[in-house]
Amino acid sequence: MTPTTPAAEPTWDPRQYLRHADHRTRPFHDLLARIGDLPGHPAPRIADLGCGAGNVTALLADRWPQARITGYDTSPQMLAEAAAHARPPLLDFAETDAATWTPTETYGLIVSTSALQWIPGHAAYFPRWIDALAPGGTLAFQIPGNFTAPSHTLLAQLRDSDRWRPRLHGTGERTAAVLEPADYLTRLRDLGCTADVWETTYLQTLHGDDAVLDWVKGTALRPVLTALADDAEARDAFVTAYRDLLHEAYPPGPYGTVFPFRRIFAVARKP
Repeated sequence: MTPTTPAAEPTWDPRQYLRHADHRTRPFHDLLARIGDLPGHPAPRIADLGCGAGNVTALLADRWPQARITGYDTSPQMLAEAAAHARPPLLDFAETDAATWTPTETYGLIVSTSALQWIPGHAAYFPRWIDALAPGGTLAFQIPGNFTAPSHTLLAQLRDSDRWRPRLHGTGERTAAVLEPADYLTRLRDLGCTADVWETTYLQTLHGDDAVLDWVKGTALRPVLTALADDAEARDAFVTAYRDLLHEAYPPGPYGTVFPFRRIFAVARKP
């Protein structure tokens, strides 16, 4: 769930990220429900790319309790949190960059949730990952598709304003990294897979003051917070300006603040 480009990697806060764990985990449940039988059953080999805090990796172990599962991530903070979910010798975690990961084993499932958006050109790695699947194996991923939503466009506009451009231009930009669903479908089918690709917009209801700001502090805002970590005054000024923009774009209602969130899913099965 965390970025894999070392030069741009933010400092992650697992506790902040997990404050909205129910909403963040729901898409993984929806992805998991579309994954069928795996080769190597009842003990398939599984890789979770961008495992983050490990809470969703644990769901894989619940689904396939005899599987040998490894969660990979680049964030020391997230991996420290994930360690609590380890179940030796079947479930472990390792510090690895998904963009450079070269499988040395054959897998029944390679899965990723809310991570590939941090890897520009990630579709170029599909052939390598599919080659590592056993016949009948599955590549499955879920990726945010909300980069044209106000939460992201307002952040980009603020970063690129006269005040902030010299320090923040392009910081955390991920729009170009994510393809449209039809593009993923084409690329996966061109690799010989049967593919199921879809999208869902979740109308998430968030609660509390500055609800959307609290959400993005766990994800989209992390690169900016990291870039301004040595300047508390600048950091607070940026966050305050962004908070005001978010309040206007996502006004709270009587039942909370509705935060629409589009996500893209793909489940590709190797022949």
